[in-house]
Amino acid sequence: MPSTLSPRNMTDASARQRRDRLLARVEQRIEEFLAAERRRWAAVEPVSVELLDCVVGMFGSGGKRMRPAFCIAGYLAAGGDPDNPVIVDVAAALELLHSFALLHDDVMDDSERRRNRPTAHVLHEELHGQRGWRGEGRRYGEAVAVLGGDLALVYAERLLADCPTEVRRIWGELCTELMVGQFLDVRSAAQFDADPERSRWIALLKSGRYTVSRPLTLGAALAGGERFLEAFEEYGLAVGEAFQLRDDLLDVFGDPDVTGKPGRLDFQQHKMTLLMSLALRDEPAVQELFSGEGRAPDPDVLHRLLIATGVRDRVEAVIEERVVAAGRAIGEALTPEWAAELLSMATEAAYRTG
Repeated sequence: MPSTLSPRNMTDASARQRRDRLLARVEQRIEEFLAAERRRWAAVEPVSVELLDCVVGMFGSGGKRMRPAFCIAGYLAAGGDPDNPVIVDVAAALELLHSFALLHDDVMDDSERRRNRPTAHVLHEELHGQRGWRGEGRRYGEAVAVLGGDLALVYAERLLADCPTEVRRIWGELCTELMVGQFLDVRSAAQFDADPERSRWIALLKSGRYTVSRPLTLGAALAGGERFLEAFEEYGLAVGEAFQLRDDLLDVFGDPDVTGKPGRLDFQQHKMTLLMSLALRDEPAVQELFSGEGRAPDPDVLHRLLIATGVRDRVEAVIEERVVAAGRAIGEALTPEWAAELLSMATEAAYRTG
């Protein structure tokens, strides 16, 4: 991580402490909500808790809680009242929406592990086999995971019942963008066309807006801070692109024990990430590796080429530039303490290792 971009010593601890206190309340809110749902359905039909446990398991497995953290930061930076219970529900809804997305992602990507645990569809496929049930175990496991994701989305919507109209509008845009981004990602993988602009658009929908700018604007809108929306949008797009590029690099170069999921999964799924789009567009050696109908390149060879051709370094340079742009976007719009805190959050998102 470049030392010039490390703002930790600039960060006023009180801003982070206030954010983290609210984040702890979000954690408690989700835990209590899911526990109450589990008790309710255990009394109605005990086996139904297997579905609820898809959501409980995803939430309980950890995660960075980035979306609720950005939502709370946007709310507090815009002058929101920390005692307002609605901000807790909005931030909790974002984390449950993320559980929905991950449960569906794992099915679409045929991923076997998430956060160093078996994914929900793999777990329920195994249970199907152990119990000697009829039908195809794989289809059963996928069906349970998809329904578990749907349930997480239903729970997120329930938590938003008391939200103002403007917050609901932004939430609707966020959800729509997430679904469209997921579709474009799937379609781009099938088409396998090196189009960096399309890859950037997918990253914008799936990460830039979903992870950063929409959570920030949800918080600001709830606080009545409309004047911050433009700065948060610019900041969020910059941080979101840096976040997605780091995700691309971690898939190729990260340690699966740290990331908690299989390495080089994007290679296996033919994902046209921005990293791969740049490599295929600009590097003849990478183009040659993918030449031939249906030819699957050796992941180790591709891995070495991305280093040798300098693609990795170019992506790192873009990440650095995006973090600088994020700091510029909020430098004059926020108080110094919140500008420093959001720059710290941008740096953590862009230079994470897992």
